[in-house]
This record gives sequence, structure tokens and C-alpha cells, in this order.
Amino acid sequence: MQVQDIMTSNPTCCEGETTIQEAAKLMVEQSIGALPVLNDTGEPLGVVTDRDICCGAVAEGKSGETAVSDVMSTDVLTTTAEEEVSSCCNKMEERQMRRAVVIDSEGKCCGVVAQADVAREAEGTETADLVQKVSEPESRSGCC
Repeated sequence: MQVQDIMTSNPTCCEGETTIQEAAKLMVEQSIGALPVLNDTGEPLGVVTDRDICCGAVAEGKSGETAVSDVMSTDVLTTTAEEEVSSCCNKMEERQMRRAVVIDSEGKCCGVVAQADVAREAEGTETADLVQKVSEPESRSGCC
């Protein structure tokens, strides 16, 4: 099975200048927990999650006008639509990431594959392994 078989195509995205309030509204409207942050040519710069907004902005007293570029994660895990789901899961496990941005041959965002997509569509062992590895505690301080 390939990533294209389980990914969300044409995901809701934002730009680095988007405010965290606008990003949060998009997340609520679309019932999602993360937005790929793209440059003006559609290439991923980062990902902003509801957790980034909560722990990286609200907990630090930042205003709703704060740009997502100030709180987003810039360590973007990318994959291609043609990659095997098992290979993508391995990368997600290794980096303990719940989402990967799917890029096309030009490096532009064309989808997102999330842990939930794997849980809905992939083999039971892939799902169990992914959930276990991604959920392992990290050695970091603070809420995030």
C-alpha cells in the first residue's frame, strides 16, 4: 500500500504570516490538529499544531496576532505519495512524529498522512508499531 492510498489530498494549509488565531480557526473549521505552513511556491516550511499554539504561544502569553512562523515546528517530515506506507511509518516512528507532509516531484505540498490515517487504513501491526513508537516519552522539559 502506498501513501497516496491513505493520505489526505489537498490539505488545508497556511503561510508563515498567518496569525495563530487564524490558524486555530482553520483547525476548528476543518476539525484538524495541524496545518502545513507553506512558502509562496507551495513548499513546506513547517507545521503548526494545536499543541504549538497552546504550549508555544498561549502558555507564553503571546497574542492571537502572533505569526505561526514564531511557533511552528520547522523539522518537517516529508514523504511522497508513491512511498510505501510501511516505509513512511518507519520514518514517523524514528522521528516520533504523528504526521508527514506529502510532497510532489517539485517539492510542493500535495497531502498529509497522519497517524490516524494509518490507524484507519493500514495493517494492524503497522498501526500498533507506529502508535507505540511515536508515543514513547521523550527526554525534554516543559509542557511541549
